[in-house]
Amino acid sequence: MQIKGETSVNKLIILFVFDKMESALSERTLLDMCTSSNDWINYMDCVVLIRKLLNDGFICEIPSNDDPLYIITPEGRESLANFYINIPKSIREEISRFIKNNSAKFRNRQECKSDYFQNKDGTYTVFLKILAPVQPMLELKFVVPDKKTASNIYKKWEDKASELYSVVYETLVD
Repeated sequence: MQIKGETSVNKLIILFVFDKMESALSERTLLDMCTSSNDWINYMDCVVLIRKLLNDGFICEIPSNDDPLYIITPEGRESLANFYINIPKSIREEISRFIKNNSAKFRNRQECKSDYFQNKDGTYTVFLKILAPVQPMLELKFVVPDKKTASNIYKKWEDKASELYSVVYETLVD
């Protein structure tokens, strides 16, 4: 449910999403949550509002190895605390419900990166990463015999990354 022409309310909606997610978000993740997965804000309006919130100091950029990440600032939290009542209750409830049910998926999508390409000898190299705001937590590179194997690893990475990280960490630290 979009609120047409309500720039200040839409800014508050974005701040509310940051507050509920309790973590830094990439622009892609924020746009997906607010526009594609839901109809809280029009896509183009959301792009413009992210820039305005950044310029006004309500969110700030955290340097990252890949896409920049954004996080709500103390000024953004204060503004949200003072004016969140301007966000219709139905939208606040919808956002809260959506984030409760989907926050882990969005964090994984944002933190777990994968890619693959074909080598000269016909094998494939698969790159897997778990990203943290400043530097990667884990990077793996596999050479596999065929595209099907590479594609399967690529598709499973997002769901299996945290499990694999735990196993590797526990195995090497013990």
